[in-house]
Amino acid sequence: MKSASVRGCARGAVVGALLALCLVDVAAAIDTGYGGWRPLTVLTVGLVALLWPVARRPAWLTPQLRTAVPALLSLLYSATALLLNRVAPFGPGEVAILLCLLFVAVRHCPPRWAVVCGLLDLAGVLTQPVRYFQHLTTGEAPGYVLTGVVLAGLVASLAAYLRSLDYRRTVAVADTRREERLAIAADLHDFVAHHVTGILVQTQMARMMATTQPQDLDPVLAGIEGAATEALASMRRTVGVLRDADEADRRPVGDLAGVAELVARFATPVQKAILRSDVPDDLPHEVQAAAFRVVQEALTNVRRHAADATEVTVRLTLDAGRLSVSVADDGRGGTQLPDAAHGGGFGLIGLKERVTALGGELTAGPRAGHGWEIGAVFPLPAR
Repeated sequence: MKSASVRGCARGAVVGALLALCLVDVAAAIDTGYGGWRPLTVLTVGLVALLWPVARRPAWLTPQLRTAVPALLSLLYSATALLLNRVAPFGPGEVAILLCLLFVAVRHCPPRWAVVCGLLDLAGVLTQPVRYFQHLTTGEAPGYVLTGVVLAGLVASLAAYLRSLDYRRTVAVADTRREERLAIAADLHDFVAHHVTGILVQTQMARMMATTQPQDLDPVLAGIEGAATEALASMRRTVGVLRDADEADRRPVGDLAGVAELVARFATPVQKAILRSDVPDDLPHEVQAAAFRVVQEALTNVRRHAADATEVTVRLTLDAGRLSVSVADDGRGGTQLPDAAHGGGFGLIGLKERVTALGGELTAGPRAGHGWEIGAVFPLPAR
C-alpha cells in the first residue's frame, strides 16, 4: 500500500508539472499575440495521447497513433509559424510532452514504427527553435538544438534499455514455459503412459481369461484397478503443475521404494517379474528418481514391444561407488497391442537425457539368444 501511494503521488506530481508547463505555453503564445488556439490544440492532443488510462484505452489508439499524431501537429505548428513569418514562443510543455511520447515510441511501438515515430517526435523537439529564430543569435541556435539532441538521446536510451529488459523477460518467460511443457510431456509419457499401457495389456488378458480361466480373473482385475488409480494420481499431480500447486506436489518423481511397487504391479499370471536388489535406500534422491524412471520406461517398453515375454528381471546393484540398473526380458518381440499404443519412440531419448544429466550412461540392446535389456550406470558422490 505504501509503495502504491508513493507511485500515485509521483504520477500526480508529473501530471501536475506537465499541466503547469502547458499553461505556460498557452499564456506565452497569447502574450506574444500569436494566439492560443494553435498551441492549445497541440498540447491537448499530446496530453490525451499521453495520459489516456490504459484500462480505458480503445484498441485503435495504438502506440504508433499516440506518438505520431502529436508530433505531426507540432511540426505543422512550427511550419505554420515559419510560413507566416510569425514569432511563436518556445513551448516547454510541448517539449516535455514530445519527450514523453518519444519514450513511449521507443519502448512500446513495433520495431519499424519505433524508428519512424521516434524520429517524428525528435523532429518536433528540434524544430522548436524555428518558431522563435528571430530572437536567437547565430551562436545560440546550435546550443538549443544540441540541448534538444542530448535530452532526446537520454530519453531514447532509457526507453531502449527498458525495452531490452522487457524483451529479455519475455524470452525468459517463454523459455520457462517451454521447459515446463517439456517436463509435463515427459511426466505424461513416463507415468501415465506406463499405467495406461498396463491397463490395456491386462484388459486384453482378462478378455482371454474370461472364457478359459474365469477363476483367475480377480488378480488381473485388481491389477487393472491399481494401474487406473495410479494413472489418475499421476495425471492429477501433472495437472497440478498448471495450477501452481505446492512445490512438493509439482513433479511426480519416484524412488527405490517405488521400484518394488512397479515390479509388483507389473507381474501377472502370465508374466513373472523378479526384483533383485541389495541397494540401500539412502542414495541421493535425484539418483533414486532417475533409477525409478529407467525401470519404469523399460517395463513400459516390455508391455508395448514384448508382450510375449514370460519373465522380466530387474536388478539394482551397488559396486565401487556406482549404481547399476538393468531390466531384462525373454521376449521375442511379439505384441498384441494396437499400433497406436506403441508410442512415438521418444521414451529412450528422454531417458538418456535424464541419465547423462547425472553423469551416467544408458545402454539398450538385444540379449544373447532372445530378449532385450536396458541398463544404466550412475556414479554416486563420495560419502
